[in-house]
Amino acid sequence: MINTLFAAFALMLVLEGVLPFIAPAIWRDTFRRLVQFTDGQLRFIGLASMLAGIVFLVVFQ
Repeated sequence: MINTLFAAFALMLVLEGVLPFIAPAIWRDTFRRLVQFTDGQLRFIGLASMLAGIVFLVVFQ
């Protein structure tokens, strides 16, 4: 179980690093826009991301 958790964490790090590696200017512009969002907007994005992750886990497991 712990190996699967570490593998998932490693994969998350790889996926998080793809955009800054390939297109740093686009990543920087996107991050700059995110900073301007309200707390409610950021919470909604976080909730949507968590729900999408749960759906992917249920569908693909």
